[in-house]
Amino acid sequence: MSCNLLLRGGPTHDFDATSDLLAAVFAEQGIPTVMLDEPADFFAALRSGEVDGAPVTAVTVDALRWRMDQHRYATQRDRWAVDPADDDLATVERFVRSGGGMLAVHTAVICFDAHPRWTGLCGAAWNWDRSSHPPPGPVTVEVTECGRTHPVTAGSGGFEVHDELYGDLDLIEGLTPLMVGRVGAVAAPQPVLWAQELDAGRVVTDLLGHGPESLTHPGHREVLTGAVRWVCRAGAPATHGGGVT
Repeated sequence: MSCNLLLRGGPTHDFDATSDLLAAVFAEQGIPTVMLDEPADFFAALRSGEVDGAPVTAVTVDALRWRMDQHRYATQRDRWAVDPADDDLATVERFVRSGGGMLAVHTAVICFDAHPRWTGLCGAAWNWDRSSHPPPGPVTVEVTECGRTHPVTAGSGGFEVHDELYGDLDLIEGLTPLMVGRVGAVAAPQPVLWAQELDAGRVVTDLLGHGPESLTHPGHREVLTGAVRWVCRAGAPATHGGGVT
């Protein structure tokens, strides 16, 4: 049986709870999840291609790990700061492009300091000079025209969820959102979910998911189910043997 390899952890978020909820969505599709707290272990497992004999067929990042150069994070650097090598992120890229699936959730776009490989996989990156978010609160989520026909979001009519809405990220050229979100009636909508096909692989980036109240919302959970089914090819993904080289 194949598995989903999930990187979790970091400051200011309840990653234990959110990662458990994400693992439950994969479990409903018959895919067990192996959770790792350290990026070095995550990259090593992905490089080997399997965990405890189970081939890795999907990866999920529900984490907030970066260099933490900003002064306000100085006291947390010893525990959470990370600066992966280019080859580590190349391992993830090769895994996806060779046919793997990836789900990047919420703070995943802040991870790894906008490294070009990671930004290309996620489709966006946090810009410390410009990106921001209001306090968590009601976010109105709407399906875009493209989202109405995409398998991930075609069944959704939109919803309102308590979450944290990211704005003014650096987006890769040509990115097409499947869902957008706004706070307040007149606020400009911000992309919150999109999907990419990268060679043989698939990636869904979901900027929602700040806390359990978001991931347990029926409308959001329906979309997450669609995302897992799509990146894993309807719950029957091809397995990857032999590791990633």
